[in-house]
Amino acid sequence: MNRRVVVTGLGAVSSLGIGADALTAAIRAGRVGTGPITGFDTTGFPYVRAGEVRDFDPAALLRRVTAQRWGRSSLLAAAAAVLAVRDADLDGAKLDRLRAGSVMGTTSGESQVVDRLAAEWVGGGLKSLDPGLVVQVPASQIAVAVNTELGLTGDALTLSTACAASNYALGYAADLVRTGEADLMVCGGADSVNRYNHAGFYRLGALTEEVCRPFDAERQGILTAEGGVALVLEPYDRAVARGARIYAEFLGYGLSCDAKHMVHPDAASIAGCVRSAHRSAGITPADVDYICAHGTGTPTNDVTEVAAVREVFGDRVPPISSIKSMLGHTMGAASGFGALVCCRAIHDGFLPPTANLRTVDPALGPDLDCVPGTARTADVRIAENHGFAFGGNNAITILGKVA
Repeated sequence: MNRRVVVTGLGAVSSLGIGADALTAAIRAGRVGTGPITGFDTTGFPYVRAGEVRDFDPAALLRRVTAQRWGRSSLLAAAAAVLAVRDADLDGAKLDRLRAGSVMGTTSGESQVVDRLAAEWVGGGLKSLDPGLVVQVPASQIAVAVNTELGLTGDALTLSTACAASNYALGYAADLVRTGEADLMVCGGADSVNRYNHAGFYRLGALTEEVCRPFDAERQGILTAEGGVALVLEPYDRAVARGARIYAEFLGYGLSCDAKHMVHPDAASIAGCVRSAHRSAGITPADVDYICAHGTGTPTNDVTEVAAVREVFGDRVPPISSIKSMLGHTMGAASGFGALVCCRAIHDGFLPPTANLRTVDPALGPDLDCVPGTARTADVRIAENHGFAFGGNNAITILGKVA
């Protein structure tokens, strides 16, 4: 089988709001969701800002998955999945009758749980570890939480390909739907702000102090962030038959590994991944109307990413922007948020902006349209969504308007 795959539901739990509508409105306005960290003691850290979800009450959204038995990343994933299923106008009570499952991406899994266990071990030794926390640690729990909350009995797969993980999840889920192995899949990603992740990026010199400025001449780095994001994928024919709202069609994806350096991306490998995604989607560079960049705001990433884009697109580079300027870097959820925003850009007709951008870095080349400030009205028929990760894992998804 080779069924068309469409996106019919979107769910988000983010620093910019809960729900796809709230997130989209904030993105269009160029609002920044990062601020002072409250989730852990920042004593000793010179950089103390991140993108936290401040008004998240799991009990308001979840019935089966509880904060007492699940870690924060799992809660964020399950909540986003519930919102996506609601948005798709699906009857949650009947989902267990479908061949349906979930594929979720993550970077650090249940990182906050690991932080708490480390503190217990240091404070009271190995025997002081709380068994209730120990069982929350496996990253596999993130997808299991989605299936548990929704009653899905199909795949429950968590992919830990770091900051490209959600795009990997989308591609895998789309293949299951396309080939007829699944009737419906929930896919996306989740990660939570935590001490060790924040400390790691600081030691790598990748953090910025105040705001993230992708593509800016004075950019300094990322702001860590958290969130859960989910998309509902189903066959086009089924979606049409039940009168579903279709945000976009999943056209294809590309994957690659640089196989060169742990943290320094490779432009040629990324360009190859872009071409692979175009072949998978059956499009050419001229067909792409918008690129949702990985756009971390680090000096190295932005130069490398734009160089790769120019290698593929030549003199015609479509508008390219970074939502990390507003959300922060949500790690394994990042490209999932990118996919959600691409779906809304296609469906609603706008170009997502790059916030905090004052002067485009001349080193990125001439005439680069980064959509500064706020969103711009546009007919986006095909969007390209980038996700890159440590170790050189690259994943690019292509989404398009349903013809």
